[in-house]
This record gives sequence, structure tokens and C-alpha cells, in this order.
Amino acid sequence: MKQSSILIGIAGGTGSGKTSIAQEFVKEFTTGEVAVIQLDSYYKDLSHMSMEERNEQNFDHPDAMDFELLRNHLSKLNQWENVEIPRYDFSTHTRLDESVTITPHHVLVLEGILALWDARLRELMDIKLFVETPDDIRFIRRLTRDREERERTTQSVIDQYLHTVRPMHEQFVEPMKVHADLIIPEGGHNEVAVDLIRTKIKSILQMQRN
Repeated sequence: MKQSSILIGIAGGTGSGKTSIAQEFVKEFTTGEVAVIQLDSYYKDLSHMSMEERNEQNFDHPDAMDFELLRNHLSKLNQWENVEIPRYDFSTHTRLDESVTITPHHVLVLEGILALWDARLRELMDIKLFVETPDDIRFIRRLTRDREERERTTQSVIDQYLHTVRPMHEQFVEPMKVHADLIIPEGGHNEVAVDLIRTKIKSILQMQRN
């Protein structure tokens, strides 16, 4: 029997806890069983623009994402082929020269604010999750992340949140809940939901082994 991958999509607002819940799924599994792919790796390369033009882009709009490349990569992984995932530099809004090699895994977890946006991408998914967390907690998490990991100033994070992040969340992210098989409050802190999905992953892996 030809091997294939199970794809789990995890969407939700910025700072909702998508990454933490994805990491929780991986903890108990060995190499080759579960791999996490971040949608952020698939931002479009803006190296053809000036820095001023790049900074004016709306990075929370679906048009900022290279869904075509992502679908291509997920299809190849499902066919048991390796792929080269881009490495994105958030300080310059460009792709780095080097990439990250991802080998086929039995379970692939795709996480990102717009992971459930693209209809053709949803068709590839076996399980669709939406992580829901209060707005104030999400903003604090984003502020902390962008200052520490992406070298952003507090004011720039606030400006971006008010001008694009919040309105894009209301227009594109929040409505994606209708596509989710399960809505998870509080992300990785929701131990019951994490255990349920982890059990489901174990069941999938067991069926593949048999």
C-alpha cells in the first residue's frame, strides 16, 4: 500500500496559541511520525520592492501568502517526496537563500492564522482545528513575540495591530471557524482538547501501521 500523510490544519488569531498546541501534539511522537509546518514560512518574497514599500504591505491579508507553493509542497509530502520549505526573514520581508528540508511524515500539522482560508488547501486536510483565545491575551502575546523575536518596536506592533491585524482578523480569520471540525479555547493550555487530538493522532498512526 502506498504511504500517504494525514494533514491537520490549525488556524486562529495571532497569539491564540496555535504554535503551542502544535508542539504539544509532537511531544510524545518519534521522528518521522509528526512534523509541524508553519504557514509563516510561506509569506511571499518581497525582495523586488523597496523597504518602504515592504513595510506598507498588509501581512495579515490572504494575498500575502504563497498558497500555491504551500499546496504544491503538501501534495509532494503526501506523495512521500521531500520538499524545501522557504526560510523567511521578518525583518526584511524576504526569503533567505537557504531553505529547510522536510521529509515525509505520517502526520503533518500546518499551523498559521490563515491555515483554513484556502479552499483547495482545506480539501487536503483530514482534521481542521480553530484555536480561540480572548483578544487582549492574543495582543499581549503578539507584542511580546514581535519585540523579542522580530526586533520590532512597541509602537510599530501597536500600529500594525490597529491598522491591519485586528481588521483582518475580523474579516478573514474569525469567519474561518465555520470550516473547523473542532474549536479549541486557549490553545495548548486546553489539556483536554490536546489529549483528544493526541489520541486521534495515535489512532491514525496505529491504523497506518496495521
